[in-house]
Amino acid sequence: MGGRTMNILRTVFAGTTALCAAGAVSAADLEVTHWWTSGGEAAAVGELAKAFNEKTEHNWVDGAIAGSGSTARPIMISRITGGDPMAATQFNHGRQAEELVEAGLMRDLTEIAEAGNWREVINPPSLLDACTVDGKVYCAPLNIHSWQWLWLSHKAYEDAGVAVPTNWDEFAAAAPKLQAAGIVPLAMGQQGWQQSGAFNVMMISLLPKDVYLSVYGDKDADKAAGPEVARIFAAAADARAMSADSNVQDWNQATNMVITGKAGGQIMGDWAQGEFQVANMTAGEDYTCLPGLGVNKTLQAGGDAFYFPVLSDGDLNAAQGELAALLLEPETQVAFNLKKGSLPVRGDVDLSTANDCMQKGLDILATGDAIPDVNQLVSSDTRTQIEELFTEFFADASMTPEAAQARFADIIADAD
Repeated sequence: MGGRTMNILRTVFAGTTALCAAGAVSAADLEVTHWWTSGGEAAAVGELAKAFNEKTEHNWVDGAIAGSGSTARPIMISRITGGDPMAATQFNHGRQAEELVEAGLMRDLTEIAEAGNWREVINPPSLLDACTVDGKVYCAPLNIHSWQWLWLSHKAYEDAGVAVPTNWDEFAAAAPKLQAAGIVPLAMGQQGWQQSGAFNVMMISLLPKDVYLSVYGDKDADKAAGPEVARIFAAAADARAMSADSNVQDWNQATNMVITGKAGGQIMGDWAQGEFQVANMTAGEDYTCLPGLGVNKTLQAGGDAFYFPVLSDGDLNAAQGELAALLLEPETQVAFNLKKGSLPVRGDVDLSTANDCMQKGLDILATGDAIPDVNQLVSSDTRTQIEELFTEFFADASMTPEAAQARFADIIADAD
C-alpha cells in the first residue's frame, strides 16, 4: 500500500474513533456484518447469534448483506474506512483485510488468542498465520471451507439413465445423455467468483498441486502460460459448454438445480452441504459429493474469519472480546459447522454426527493434505482481475481457451 493511501486511511481512522465515541447507542448491541443469506447459511449464523445472546449479556445485531462476498466486501470496507464501522465483520481467511490492518483500523486480538490457546488448538496452523501480521493476531478463524467438491444429483442421473459419475472424466462423458434428457449437465451461477473458483478447483484436482502453488504462490507467469495450465483452460471450455443453459446467478440457485434434479452436478465449496441439509437430503442416498472432482483428493484450507474494527467505546470493546473468544469455543465450533457444512478450525472437537461428505473432508484434513486458498496467496486486486476474466470467458463462447490463458498469465505476471 502506498504511503499516501496509508495516510488517508489513518486520517479516516481518527475520524472513525470520534464517530464511534459519539454514536454508540447501546453497549449491549453488537452489530455483526456477513454475507450468509442462503437457507443453510442463515441456519448456521443463527447458531452464532444464539450462542452469543445466551452466553453473554450482550445482543447480536445481525447485519447480513445480500449477495456474495464480492458484493458485501466493498460495502464492509467502505463502512470501516468511511467512519461507520460495525463491531465485527466476516471476511475470508487471507489478505482481504490486510490494508485495514496496516492502517490500524482492526483490533489486535493477541491477548484473547493467547488466553484461548488458539495457537495450540487451531488446525491447520496456516489459518491463524493468515490472521497474524507482525506477530500480532487480528482475526478469529471460524471454519475451514474447501472449494474442491463436485456435487451430483442422483435423481438427474437416474432420469437420464446414466450411472452417477465417480470422477471428472465420467462426469464430462455423461453430459450428452443428460442434455438429451433435458437436464443441464453443470449448474453454474453467472458470477465471476463462481467461475474462477471452478477453474481453480480443476487446476488443483486435475494437475499436481505444485502447479497451483507455483502459479498463485510463486506468481510464476511461465507456468501459468504453460502446457499443464492449458489443459485446465480446455477443461474450463468444456465446463462452459456444459453450463451454457444454467441461467441462474447465485450459487445457491445453482445448488437448487442439483437438489431438484434439473442439473447433473455443480462445482462448489462445501458450504453447499447446508442447502442439501435444509432440503432434508441424505449424502450418499440423494446426492454424491466428490472431493477433488474424484481425482486428486486435496483440499484448500480456506474459510471464514471474524475481524473486529477498532472502536473507542469500552463496553463495545468488551463485547467484541467476548464474541471473539466464543467463536473458538468447542460448542460453538460444532453447532455452527454442522449447519454450515464446513469443518471446524479446532482439531479437538467431536464431529461424530457429521454426514458422509463432512467425514470425507475430515479424513482428508487429517492426512495434512491441505493447501492454502487463493485468498491467502494473492491480493484482492489480483483476485478481482481473475474473476473478471472468467466472467468474460464464460459469457463469450467465442473467447478461445488460448486467448483466456494468455490474459491469465499476464495477470499472474503482475500479481501481488
